[in-house]
Amino acid sequence: MTSVLWLRRDLRLQDHPALAEAAAGGPVLPLFVADPALLASSGAPRLAALHDALTALRSAYDGALVVRYGRPEEVVPAVVREVGATSVHVSAEPTPYGRRRDARVARALAALGDGVVLDETGSPYAVTPGRVLKDDGEPYKVFTPFSKAWKDHGWRRPADVPRDLRWLTGVDTEAIPGADAAAAVGHMDLPEVTEAAALERWHDFLEDDLEGYAEDRNRPDLRATSELSVHLKYGTIHPRTLLADVAAHPAAQSKGAQHFVSELAWREFYADVLWHHPGSAWADLRPGLSTIAYEDPDGAAAERFAAWCEGRTGYPFVDAGMRQLHREGWIHNRVRMVVASFLVKDLHIWWPHGARYFMAHLRDGDIASNSHGWQWVAGTGTDAAPYFRVFNPVAQGVRFDPNGDYVRRYVPELAHVAGSAVHEPWTVLDGLAHGYPERVVDHKVEREEALRRYEAARA
Repeated sequence: MTSVLWLRRDLRLQDHPALAEAAAGGPVLPLFVADPALLASSGAPRLAALHDALTALRSAYDGALVVRYGRPEEVVPAVVREVGATSVHVSAEPTPYGRRRDARVARALAALGDGVVLDETGSPYAVTPGRVLKDDGEPYKVFTPFSKAWKDHGWRRPADVPRDLRWLTGVDTEAIPGADAAAAVGHMDLPEVTEAAALERWHDFLEDDLEGYAEDRNRPDLRATSELSVHLKYGTIHPRTLLADVAAHPAAQSKGAQHFVSELAWREFYADVLWHHPGSAWADLRPGLSTIAYEDPDGAAAERFAAWCEGRTGYPFVDAGMRQLHREGWIHNRVRMVVASFLVKDLHIWWPHGARYFMAHLRDGDIASNSHGWQWVAGTGTDAAPYFRVFNPVAQGVRFDPNGDYVRRYVPELAHVAGSAVHEPWTVLDGLAHGYPERVVDHKVEREEALRRYEAARA
């Protein structure tokens, strides 16, 4: 009996429960559906990452991976009929679009009348979103109690690669998507996104950075984070693998290890929030601040929005982050918070405009983490801290890039400014002598304006 393994965000061989379920029934046909809706909404860095992952996976699957283009509710049943499959196995997809798509595919399979169902096993998360609930059955709205309940819930050990795995080969396939995108971003400094690269980076992080993670994770001038976000996005590694390795590590009880687990919990928390509140993908989770007055990035604020996008706001820590985004398709998490705060609190532009820009340029663009991370900064999401938290881009730079190395790495116009003075080049005699722009706004003034707008919305 042939099984179809329909791959989405699980592009790996190891620790793949859905693959194990599919292999238990006989030969497995691995299928990736190039969904036009998802391809159209993915920026070039993400498509390039997808191309990397699928190319490597085809090799890992002994050439058996089949790619087909089209709407999944049409493609999956057609492939089932073509190969005479008796089951379709997937990792559950908890995003709003993924749930709607999978429901359509399940109905299309049922319409075949052959008893073929969509069999969900596991998900891209250690604990599938929707499963961690309070005692009264309600979902958690605050991270800390969710994190405790998530840890208490626990997760299964990593799944073994099936010993009797047999691939169904010889099925016609189409080209792997993303080749044009990979060529288009050839000028960018993008990492290899494959299972082998994920495991290599993970083992390097375990050896060199885990123990010191609590102290160093906020330092963008250091390479002290795992940089696995793009691998978690496409499932070239699973968080269950990371959690198991951390638990077995000699430094498992260190502050660094515990902080790393907490960061994984944040990812799972945001996915859980989106599962319960699908509308929060692009709208305020907490409507209480919905009357805040924002500037129009397509109108009066267009010039300032463009300055933010292009990394020429005159605030070096912000500009370094945006230029890192354009060069690497990634921004250090601390800097993400600062550039987001600058857009929302200093330029007074509603967070979805920044979130969409991120999704178009990030290699690790994940709808749950991205949108709710932005809302955390904007004060409209799950976080208990209100809107009046405003990051000072100078103070943040001085604190987390104390020698200015991060800024100078991405802002060559400031290479001549030594030390932490690079965060305030307007105070240096020749600080702006090499083309670095003047500040587009005065942070102190705009902070007060943000607070005024907050109070007006509350009233």
